[in-house]
Formats: sequence, structure tokens, C-alpha cells
Amino acid sequence: MNIVGLIPARGGSKGIPRKNIVPLAGRPLIAWTIAAALAARGLGRVMVSTDDEKIAEVARAEGAGVPFLRPAALASDGVGALPVIRHAIESLSAAGYEADAVIYLQPTSPFRGSVPIERAIALMQQGDVDTVVSVVRVPHAMTPDSLMRRNGDYLEFVAPPEARSFRRQDKPVLYARNGPAVLALTRDTAMNRNALYGTRIKAIEMSALESHDVDEPADLVVAEALAPLVASERKAGRL
Repeated sequence: MNIVGLIPARGGSKGIPRKNIVPLAGRPLIAWTIAAALAARGLGRVMVSTDDEKIAEVARAEGAGVPFLRPAALASDGVGALPVIRHAIESLSAAGYEADAVIYLQPTSPFRGSVPIERAIALMQQGDVDTVVSVVRVPHAMTPDSLMRRNGDYLEFVAPPEARSFRRQDKPVLYARNGPAVLALTRDTAMNRNALYGTRIKAIEMSALESHDVDEPADLVVAEALAPLVASERKAGRL
């Protein structure tokens, strides 16, 4: 099974200018994801999809392939993951490489490591799944039965009285996409169904530490503080 690790990295980020190559603990942000993908067993190729030549230069220096530059039409704020994935599959196919599946790895999740990627690969290889997505457990205080919303000058619960529960033990265990840090999908799902999520979806649960996402400047400050802890936890085999 030909599985491609695809790292999207457009040049026009707004929250943090040139975010994908901003330094994090002495390395370009994108380097963390490239290293994790290269260390993951089972990927046929690791490539970066970018519209920016400087990002392409950094990606190549870190060991990723950049076989093409993404068209400007696929590099605006409003372009989602699916068109980028489809473009990569089509471009690889035109060059003679047929990808059976793609694992989409956002560079804004620097602490995922290689293990979640390998878990996604294993699930894809089983053949009974359309999409694999990484998730993080929702804190019990943020489940629907605890949520409130404004109603004029007052607050009201979102859930009706019979659906509310305030004891942690009584609350359902829920999960949220963590970026997602890992999103794997079959070629059929992307190209024939024109979707990211098929009907057969499996999850990879990740810790809150692994799930840290760098979107705004404050996230980068937190990531700098977390980097030594991540390294320590990984060395101890706890991540």
C-alpha cells in the first residue's frame, strides 16, 4: 500500500507571519513534523505541499520532498485540506506515483511524534477504514451538559435539565479533533467521494501535550515552554 505523508505549508499565514518556518526550540516549526514523518515506518514518501520557495528550501534541507509548488489558487485562507490533498494525489499520479492513501500532517502540531503516524498507517493497512483521525479527550467541564450560553444579560444551560450532569463520573467520554494532528484517508475517499471523512472512521487518541497546536503567538510561547517537557517524556517512553 503506497501511503504518502503530506505536510501542508502555505506561505501566507496571518496569526504568525511565516509561521511554518518560525523557530521553535531552535528548529523551524515545520522541521518537527518532517522529522516525525521521516521516522514513521510505513510511509512511501514524505512531501511538503507549499506555494512558498523559502518554505520549500527549508523542507528540502530537513529531508522532505517538494516535487512541486502549490498553485496560488490553492494557497489562500479559504482553501481547505481536501483540495490540497487532491492536488497532491493528482500531481504524484501525473509523475507516475500512485498514492493509495494520504496522511495529512499539519506542521502546527509539532509534538505529535512518529507513533501516532504509525498507528494511522497500521489502521489504514487493515483495509476496513476510509478515514483515520487523531483526537484528544474533551475535559469533563467542557462536555455539552456543562456548557452555557448568553441569553441577553443572563446565562442559560445549553442542555435541557434532564440531560445535565455535573458529577464527573456521570458524564460521557467525548473526543474532539486535535487539529487534527493526523488525518489519514484513502485515495477513494478523496478522489471518488470528494470527501475527507468517509463512512468508516477510526480514531487515534492523543494526549493534550502531544495535541498542542501552534496557531497564535501565545501558542508559540507555550510550545517553547513545553518543548523540554516533551523531550523528557519521549525519552522516558511516556509519549
